[in-house]
Amino acid sequence: MLSLTTGLVPLVLAGLLGWTGAVKLFDRDTVRRAPKTALARMLRSSERAALVLRGTGAVELLLAAGLLALPANRVPGAATAVLGAGFLGYLGYGRALAPESSCGCSANEDTPITWRAFARAALVLVGGATAAVAHRVWWSTLTERPGGSVVFLAVAVAVLVALSVDLDRWWLLPLRRLRLRVFGHPLFGSEPGDRVPVAASVELLENSLAWQTAFPVVRSGLLDHWEEDGWRILLYSGVHGAGANARPVSVVFALDATASRDTLGDPVVRVSFIDANTGNRVAEDLLNAVPPRRALPTLG
Repeated sequence: MLSLTTGLVPLVLAGLLGWTGAVKLFDRDTVRRAPKTALARMLRSSERAALVLRGTGAVELLLAAGLLALPANRVPGAATAVLGAGFLGYLGYGRALAPESSCGCSANEDTPITWRAFARAALVLVGGATAAVAHRVWWSTLTERPGGSVVFLAVAVAVLVALSVDLDRWWLLPLRRLRLRVFGHPLFGSEPGDRVPVAASVELLENSLAWQTAFPVVRSGLLDHWEEDGWRILLYSGVHGAGANARPVSVVFALDATASRDTLGDPVVRVSFIDANTGNRVAEDLLNAVPPRRALPTLG
């Protein structure tokens, strides 16, 4: 197993560095994505970050060629290990400096630096060190142990794919969709009355026209909730009137207990305003007298 690993590691590293290097060096999006990387924050220049990414891509391609053509030579493996160590240092500094930025590892991802980027850089470091001490060439290993080589390469590719955020849309998203089909949506419970959590009902309510109409009266967050005859009742406190005529009211919303943002059509929402002192419904003319809330101006 050890000889198989040392024999094929240069081939695996060449594939990884060849892919990431080609993306950095030749992809048109490298310039567009450079400002989003931690490298741009370090260099305080998107243009310099793009140049460094292009240069790094060229180095990766050169190392990939060396690993393929000179697998028994120590130089390509040692240089790859140094590159992996540099990646780890850059990721650590970038994570501390700009945790919301991407690493630009493949110049084709917008997600922040995660443990997967560190793991992939660590594999480059360990793999480079392993390739530096290898004495066998990868084509001899392939011809002498074809079965084991295929299994090893398949596992290596699977690991690298799992550590590459760029490829999530090809395997991780389909797996998540399959999980939803098999196990159901996480918002849905097993009991009919619990199919939609209260937080989802509140979110649905706050995006409804009924909420926009009644919101000038509301003065609190959600105070209480319960279900009755298929309706989910949501209770808020409020005030109607102004000055000496201001009176506390209870604002009661009712909407379908099974409705959520995924439900087709606009949900039906009922609104009632109950005088907090007398328990009587507040006249609609008083509620209509409440001035509507003005939208905040936005600048384009």
